[in-house]
Amino acid sequence: MQPSVDTIWGWLADVPDPEIPVISVVELGIVRGVAWDGDTVEVAVTPTYSGCPATTVISLDIETALRDRGVDNIRIKTQLSPPWTTDWLTDGARAKLTDYGIAPPRAAGGPENCPRCKSTHVVRISQFGSTPCKAQWQCKDCLEPFDYFKCI
Repeated sequence: MQPSVDTIWGWLADVPDPEIPVISVVELGIVRGVAWDGDTVEVAVTPTYSGCPATTVISLDIETALRDRGVDNIRIKTQLSPPWTTDWLTDGARAKLTDYGIAPPRAAGGPENCPRCKSTHVVRISQFGSTPCKAQWQCKDCLEPFDYFKCI
């Protein structure tokens, strides 16, 4: 018997993002759709940006999660349009990013405050952080560096 699409969405909500393991691929907003096509489940995934090195790992992790639950016929479809945007992050993901020490994206310019001490006295150190989708910032009050998830 095929699991429901809702059940599969629930399973995928447990698949962590390989670069930010405190949020799932569903919370990140990159799983764009789940559907049955006959006896094959099709999962549409939109990478955070073209050329994202984690895309292959994400597809493998999704396949593994489904195979571990008895789904054998799986098709992962890369969906580039519309392109991913940080607007697709769930509110829960934004809170988890902050708790993890990564400032969540904002439409205007940079982080609102330091994710550690909440100071608003922050400066950008580098446009490039621990991964290409993040920039490196520093709090001038607690002096801690932190990643900022770039708006895309």
